[in-house]
Amino acid sequence: MDNSKTPKSRVEPGMHVDLAGRRSYADYLKLDLLLAAQQPVTREHDEVAFIIIHHVQELWLKLIAHEVEAAMAAIRADHLPPAFKSLARVTRIQEQLIAAWDVLSTMTPADYLAFRGALGPASGFQSYQYRLVEFRLGAKDAGMVLPHRHDAAANAKLQAALNEPSLYDEALRILARRGLPVPKEVLDRDFSQAYVSNPKVRDVWLSIYRHAPEHFDLYELAEELVDVEDWFQQWRFRHMKTVERIIGYKPGTGGSSGVGYLKTALEHSFFPELWEVRTYL
Repeated sequence: MDNSKTPKSRVEPGMHVDLAGRRSYADYLKLDLLLAAQQPVTREHDEVAFIIIHHVQELWLKLIAHEVEAAMAAIRADHLPPAFKSLARVTRIQEQLIAAWDVLSTMTPADYLAFRGALGPASGFQSYQYRLVEFRLGAKDAGMVLPHRHDAAANAKLQAALNEPSLYDEALRILARRGLPVPKEVLDRDFSQAYVSNPKVRDVWLSIYRHAPEHFDLYELAEELVDVEDWFQQWRFRHMKTVERIIGYKPGTGGSSGVGYLKTALEHSFFPELWEVRTYL
């Protein structure tokens, strides 16, 4: 036998291979909990993929919420570079969220219908992390808290986010602190209500875009916000088309109109004046 062709072990002398009583990769990531969380309620093959895809999306949503809150804190502190980093990370995460729909779209209508009935009223509509992200971005709607009344912790987080300034509110506040003429009624509004476009705010952003060298960090903030909304709308669109591809125009498991309901989200903007300003430049 020619031993010269036998592959050598790739274990190097300094590698830690005796991990008894020491922190391992699995310990650090709590993989026993993470990998035990996939608990199908049927024996259908595709249900495992359905659960894992949604688990992955929930983890990404958790990180988006974390980064958006960090960006808001940086803006409140008038220190914008960390906000730019967090918002840039949010857009990269959104790319991953969009790609998740590509994986889910490998599921045919027959695949999904084989276990859909077992979901009962469970629906992505009830994701409190998604709702938290929407509230932080400015899509305020008190009615969207109702499905979470039974969960004290989730309800408290959503109520707080509903009543506090959004990312866009914080952006408008820093404009005011920089001496730009943001209307008082915008700064002192009821934050539990959805933001409504204001032509005076549009004109403030228009001035920033027209004099970008003088307000470059605010100009960059505007473009970071546009990136976030652009990717978010692409995610919403891919969600809607994936649902249409798999169940057509059937009602959603959570009781919504399904595709019709998802289409309505595409009509709403988090940062309306940042889109309007393009027409006026």
